[in-house]
Amino acid sequence: MIGAGLSGLTAAYELQEKANAAGVPIELTVLESRSRIGGAIWTERIDGFLCEGGADSFITNKPWALELCKRLGLGDSIIGTDDKHRRSFVLRKGELLPVPDGFVLMAPNRVWPILTSPILSWKGKLRLMLEPFMPRGDANADESLASFVRRRLGVEALERLVQPLVGGIYTADPKELSLKSTMPQFVEMEQKYGSLLRASLFRRRSGNDIEKHSSGARYGLFATLREGMGKLPEALAAALPPGTIRLSAPVRRVMRDRSGQARWCVDLLSGEQILADAVVLSTEAHAAARLLDEQDADLATLLRSIPYASSAIALVGYHRSDIRHPLNGFGVVHPAIENRKTLAISFTSVKLPSRAPKGKVLLRVFVGGATQPELFDLSDEAIERIVLDEVRDLLGAEAPPILYRLARHARAMPQYTIGHADRIGRISERLGTHEGLSLASNALGGVGVPDVVRTAQLAAASAFESLGAAKPGH
Repeated sequence: MIGAGLSGLTAAYELQEKANAAGVPIELTVLESRSRIGGAIWTERIDGFLCEGGADSFITNKPWALELCKRLGLGDSIIGTDDKHRRSFVLRKGELLPVPDGFVLMAPNRVWPILTSPILSWKGKLRLMLEPFMPRGDANADESLASFVRRRLGVEALERLVQPLVGGIYTADPKELSLKSTMPQFVEMEQKYGSLLRASLFRRRSGNDIEKHSSGARYGLFATLREGMGKLPEALAAALPPGTIRLSAPVRRVMRDRSGQARWCVDLLSGEQILADAVVLSTEAHAAARLLDEQDADLATLLRSIPYASSAIALVGYHRSDIRHPLNGFGVVHPAIENRKTLAISFTSVKLPSRAPKGKVLLRVFVGGATQPELFDLSDEAIERIVLDEVRDLLGAEAPPILYRLARHARAMPQYTIGHADRIGRISERLGTHEGLSLASNALGGVGVPDVVRTAQLAAASAFESLGAAKPGH
């Protein structure tokens, strides 16, 4: 395994479990260029605050992360979000306004809250209410999120609600984001019911909508670990044999082994070579491309064709009395048309009260992404000034923070742009020509924690299957 983030550690764990179940001896090595495990996930307790520099929760209607936690003995550590203020805000002309009750991502399941919300003008509301009368689109088209929402809900709903709510998940430009590759359920809703509103109302009346009393993201579906998401990679690492993980071990390239002793030869920057019958590349697509350049230039080119965005997360702690806003929600998202220098602010200690000491509040402020790449390139000091100015302006911070940390994620978020499904199909075909080579990346099957876990599990299954073919006599 190359990479000791969530993907690499999950793949290693699954391989070890499969080998144990089959009674097959296996020697695993996980190589990590950095000095720590976890990749984009890291948790640190600072002065009583529980700080998450990456993902701080996972969705549970995709079962893979939840099931993995339980298998690792973390079941008793799983906690949900607080239901006291289960709603979010959207910024309009500098004011934080509640997302209409029942408006989840881009599928409204209640009419009256939309009609009474000040977020949309009456013209925008009327256009949204015409959604059931809009014709179906082409089910086979690879349509952008922006095009789909404009067509079904109108321009104002796109700019004021959907873009900040959905685009923020992927730190993406909605004009480039492929709906089919990110949220195909909305295409299915349109095709089956002819309308998102009709589909949502049907689900609500049939009792299948657990998000009846929340707005914005699907907060009722999210869970996390009591002591932070960092406990997941820690548990995975602890479940592996001692010595499996090698830190500060950057890899230079991956090539076919010409000695005949194994399938693959992994060259480290240190000059060391490791022979292996199977290799799982648990890295960003562009990093995998660099490792495979000499072995398969065409595959490397395909991997490089997947664009990535960079983003930063600022963790900011205050005395609760120093914030004027009531913080009676889980956070606020900022539409691009508001021209703010931040994407969103999560009220982390409202969503998860255990994340801050009593009388204090923890915020997570998001900067950069595909729509504002220039902001990520600023110095740490410049980003800090932006973050503190935004918190002061939007939430009424009346004193300096008592905690500030910045987590940078350079080229870490793959952009599922139009044509992504076709690119992944060609990458999979090319990978199929290399026995014993698998890819576990968030560029393949989704960017959320459960998707990353599932992609790693599939890569591990492929690697284990290939090991059978590597045995003498096969």
